[in-house]
Amino acid sequence: MTASTATVVAEAITTSGLSKSFGDKVVLDGIDLRIPEGMIFALLGPNGAGKTTTVQILSTLISANAGTAYVAGHDVTREPGAVRAAIGVTGQFSAVDNLLTAEENLSLMADLNHLPRAEGRRRAADLLRRFELTDAAAKPVVTLSGGMRRKLDLAMTLMGDPRIIFLDEPTTGLDPRSRRTMWQIIRALAADGVTIFLTTQYLDEADHLADRIAVLDHGKLVAEGTPEELKRRIPGGHIRLQFADVGSLESAAALFGSVTRDDEALALNIPGDGDIPALRAVLGALDRASIEAEALTVHTPDLDDVFLTLTGRPRSGDDAGSSKENAR
Repeated sequence: MTASTATVVAEAITTSGLSKSFGDKVVLDGIDLRIPEGMIFALLGPNGAGKTTTVQILSTLISANAGTAYVAGHDVTREPGAVRAAIGVTGQFSAVDNLLTAEENLSLMADLNHLPRAEGRRRAADLLRRFELTDAAAKPVVTLSGGMRRKLDLAMTLMGDPRIIFLDEPTTGLDPRSRRTMWQIIRALAADGVTIFLTTQYLDEADHLADRIAVLDHGKLVAEGTPEELKRRIPGGHIRLQFADVGSLESAAALFGSVTRDDEALALNIPGDGDIPALRAVLGALDRASIEAEALTVHTPDLDDVFLTLTGRPRSGDDAGSSKENAR
């Protein structure tokens, strides 16, 4: 593809040196981000790391102390109205009115977005169908399940047809089935070209959804990349061979040298990332030595390992950050 025919992907969100403090507590310390349009981008970090503060700055809810941020091409400080017109925000806690019906909640959002009445009704009906809420349209929200309320919350966000959506802990408190449904909805939005900025404590969620992940710790970005790129940065991958008898185990241990033995399970762990050349080398060595393995499995670091290594804390760890940030 020549330069003249190459597709240029616009950036939905850019920040440079973004910083924020609450009193003497530095919450964000020089954040640089480049997020292309149509990407699902996940921001991970322990409690108090600054994730929600980042979302609040980018969605114009609070101001940064230093640095610049552009959302949909607009400066969040100088053009907050234009930014708000381009985005949707779904926070950690449902913003629906429990006393209204699902349809009435959507109609309220249509009015707030100044949609013509006919267009508002059409869009509400389409979103109720899309989120499988048609049967619940006339029911008070207080009678709906948590998963249905979260879906309605996101549907309300979409009434304004935003091209960039901030999802702050969107599946907190949902059961596994509701989480999977929300994942499908998020993927469908991205497939339609909507940019998703996701914060989550669920690392499997980021692994399943995100095109790119950044890890935030103590207000600084400590790593960024695709899920697979981040996993490859962490040591600990290995090929596990299991044998039927002690003799085969001993022979293989002598053959491969630098391995970890599990005598009880009759298994060896051979360091490596488990790529095709490594697997071929292991299988070739076994074949030449006429050693038969009962089973072969590949173990690679997951995002839990990445999180623990990069932040020094398990994903459930709670940072002692500012009370303001923890409350967000």
